[in-house]
Amino acid sequence: MADAKVIPFDDDRSRGGGRPRRRPNAGRPRRGDGGGTGGEAALSALPGAQGAADDEGAERTDAGEARDDTAGEARAASAGRTAPPGAEAADAVAAALQSALTAALPRLLGGGWERRAADALGFLRRRLTGDYEVDEFGFDADLTDQVLVPLFRPVFEKYFRVTVKGVENIPDTGGALVVCNHSGTLPWDGLMAQIAVRDHHPADRHLRLLAADLVFMMPFVNQLARKGGHTLACADDAARLLARGEVVGVMPEGFKGIGKPFADRYKLQRFGRGGFVSTALRAGAPIVPCSIVGAEEIYPMIGNARTVARLLGLPYFPLTPTFPWLGPLGALPLPTKWTIEFGEPILTDGYPPEAADDPMLMFNLTDQVRETIQHTLYKLLVERRSVFF
Repeated sequence: MADAKVIPFDDDRSRGGGRPRRRPNAGRPRRGDGGGTGGEAALSALPGAQGAADDEGAERTDAGEARDDTAGEARAASAGRTAPPGAEAADAVAAALQSALTAALPRLLGGGWERRAADALGFLRRRLTGDYEVDEFGFDADLTDQVLVPLFRPVFEKYFRVTVKGVENIPDTGGALVVCNHSGTLPWDGLMAQIAVRDHHPADRHLRLLAADLVFMMPFVNQLARKGGHTLACADDAARLLARGEVVGVMPEGFKGIGKPFADRYKLQRFGRGGFVSTALRAGAPIVPCSIVGAEEIYPMIGNARTVARLLGLPYFPLTPTFPWLGPLGALPLPTKWTIEFGEPILTDGYPPEAADDPMLMFNLTDQVRETIQHTLYKLLVERRSVFF
């Protein structure tokens, strides 16, 4: 809609049209000017006067046509304006860069990077809004799945190149007790067992490890251990987890296994007094033996500085070919090739409740689990081509 045009009250033009309004006495000769009408007629009758008027009208017409032509040419030029030089080349370069970036992102970030980015944004939103759960033991499943497991997954897959066997022997639902051998000077084997269960089990279950009290006495480590699903290695905590239907992991050798010298590698130490068997019997949970090969060689322990260990309040202070001689670099584990095998479950739900108080039964079941793990270790060592490959 065109803008309304305000017409002043003293304008000579008509409000309804473009014709000039006739004023009173318009066209009449003025009095006292000696015949204005005759003068005007004389002016218009002069030779060349009409031609001048015609020329002036023609000039006005030509000027108007010229302005119209110029405006039309400007509008046509603006409507059909061509791109500046080099614009097409810049667009082509931008399109090529976009195509190359789109093709490179899956290779740089791996397949499914869009899903991982969406998961990361969802995790950040849940942390900011407090929309996550922590159980009575301090286990934060959301933090474990989104941060802790992805943090150690490259070590599992690329560094130790872990091969997982028999993980389907862990039941899909209900409680189960996974019993593992323990070795390696530092407890990398427990972390790798957790990732093996989480990433390879058909039901994506969590392995809740029972840890020594030393773990919960260390600043910062104790918080991460709790959030990652660890709890104190005691019968009460184990019984409560099994009653809730969790997969519980225990390493009965304890510090005797993880701190043994390299000369005793893959020789299982004493399994305690069989407390884990009693806990499984009371809960009616199956016992799944687990054998781990490859952890013994990550820190070949050739000595133990007992004096330093007593000063630091540690069960042992390892001396390896690289630690402490190379400083922090000596704490880097060797990239050995690992295999984790979960054996056939030993069922306990067929025993009566009072069987947990039978010392002979506990001894027999403990020895059965220990021998199963030891024989599996020997089998895996025979099948292994090399420590590193």
